[in-house]
Amino acid sequence: MNNKSYMPAPIDTGAIELPDELTELTEKLAENTHEVWAKARMEQGWKWGAERNDSDKLHPCLVPYADLPESEKTFDRNTAMETLRLILALGFKISK
Repeated sequence: MNNKSYMPAPIDTGAIELPDELTELTEKLAENTHEVWAKARMEQGWKWGAERNDSDKLHPCLVPYADLPESEKTFDRNTAMETLRLILALGFKISK
């Protein structure tokens, strides 16, 4: 299979409404997603750089989550929300 024939097919979670109490969990998941990503990059030798440079392993998002641009936080939040929606769509329950 080559990349041109790949068609992403995520499970449809459009009908899943997240309860308000999962808002705090969403933000924690988003922050942790960033922390896991940043830790892995640093273990691979990446360092902070004002602009991304793959050959020099520099990336501007190797900063604490709170310091990320809002667009990057939104990406991580969307990943977290889709994960929570998928868990619910598959019939699992989330409780504290």
